[in-house]
Amino acid sequence: MKRKRVEEMEKEKKEGSEMSCAIEALSMGVLKFKADDHSTTAHIATKPFLCVCRNLLLHVLDKIGSSMTVLRQDIHQNIQILEKLHDSDPSVYSNMVELLKKEATEGIAKKGSSCSKAFVWLTRSLDFSLALLQQLVEDFEKNMERAVEESYTITLKPWHGWISSAAYKVALKLVPDTRSLITILMARDKNSDILKKEMQALISLLEPALQEIHNLLEIYGLDRLKSI
Repeated sequence: MKRKRVEEMEKEKKEGSEMSCAIEALSMGVLKFKADDHSTTAHIATKPFLCVCRNLLLHVLDKIGSSMTVLRQDIHQNIQILEKLHDSDPSVYSNMVELLKKEATEGIAKKGSSCSKAFVWLTRSLDFSLALLQQLVEDFEKNMERAVEESYTITLKPWHGWISSAAYKVALKLVPDTRSLITILMARDKNSDILKKEMQALISLLEPALQEIHNLLEIYGLDRLKSI
């Protein structure tokens, strides 16, 4: 039933915003943790997790336009890596935690285009989105270039080498002004007050979820991965 609902959300996108779709996906129980033994009891549903990534990352970048092509390609590639493996055998690869455990056991988690590396970078992209949302919800009038730079500095920059850092800084400077981005994020026939409430609801769900994910990445030694 949950899988069917995720597919419906992706195909229909209804008339809601990317925010409302991401909120619904997170509310479906993307993350489940029990006790303190995250490595054996955690469950991260692959499909809903990717649904959150598509709504908060790809769909927003698509609306912004061609200036975000570099960012979009990188994120889309990571989503495809996880999606193809999941679709090859959903019964085995429906839980991201099992994927992390499998690759860690096989010693391939940090090699090539592994699922673990794709998951790490999607998580960090969500970290960036969360940081940016937190700044916008505090002040819809905040200068967008400054908000983007501050969010990038605390989330992605520590893990980027000079090549990635240079490429991303150029791309991020192409983000539209604050008012334009708010209009992009807003659902049809809605207003900024509703959007702000959606942002607050999303932050309340996404922040603890990402914290749990980072705990898992640390357990599997994936929290310090860097790009070139």
